[in-house]
Amino acid sequence: MRQFLRHPSTLTALLLLACVGLSACGDETSSAGDRVSIVATTTQLADFTRNVVSDRAEVTQLLRPNVDPHDFEPTPSDATAIAEADLVVENGIGLDEWLGDLIDNAGVAPRRIVATDGLAVRPGDEESPDGDPHVWLDPRNAIAMVRAIADAMSAADPEGARVYRANANRYVAEIEGLDIDLQRQIGRIAAPDRTIVTDHDAFGYFTSRYGIRVAGTVIPSLATGAEPAAKDVDALIDTIRREKVRAVFVEGGLDPALARSIADEAGATLGEPLYGDSLAEPAEPAGTYLGMMRANMDAIVTALR
Repeated sequence: MRQFLRHPSTLTALLLLACVGLSACGDETSSAGDRVSIVATTTQLADFTRNVVSDRAEVTQLLRPNVDPHDFEPTPSDATAIAEADLVVENGIGLDEWLGDLIDNAGVAPRRIVATDGLAVRPGDEESPDGDPHVWLDPRNAIAMVRAIADAMSAADPEGARVYRANANRYVAEIEGLDIDLQRQIGRIAAPDRTIVTDHDAFGYFTSRYGIRVAGTVIPSLATGAEPAAKDVDALIDTIRREKVRAVFVEGGLDPALARSIADEAGATLGEPLYGDSLAEPAEPAGTYLGMMRANMDAIVTALR
């Protein structure tokens, strides 16, 4: 990703090609006609935005399902979407840091909203110095992000403000109901038994919200690019045995081989995949934010039982 963006001439050429057929790169008139054209960087943000705008705006997401945002590389279709966008919804906290270069090289100035502005952010690490970007895994943060998107859409399209706020209120009520359901579900597991291991440190907001303890991670990082040393793997196996951790989880879309090997060696179960960085394909249970959160809790509770 960073290597790609270090070559502005390459990116500029890509954007120029993407603008072929448009009356002007950055023209507010989009292929969706008079509807506001929105680009959301992540799958979660795209889902939030679609729930807010319904059919009043056109939403394009840059990241695809089951794609790690830490490894994202722009494509010509991404450049086209940026060129046509009236509003760009971004996560911030370093997760989509490539977006600024993409917009700058496009020579456009869409309205931008950082959906996480104002949220309390968990500490980061060497790979994520701005903090832990996986804020949506706490439903209370998701609600704040939905509200922020509704406010931004109301400013960008005042005629649709009532629609956006009504949609946001409906969706927020669904998220609040989800949060209650998840608390009830994990409440069936005794607190001392709520200990897991994950493939990387992406689920801090989720586990903190629901009283789940993470005894360790396969990859010692908030991102997926780091490689665990052999001594770290051995130490993790010892921790799983010593603390009688019942389940190890790998994130959907990642290779489970190492996590499976660790679970087997330590006598633990490899749980069903969790979803954190990205939603699954739309037709799958974890293809929406609400579905992803339910799938995660189902996987954890099933393994801990």
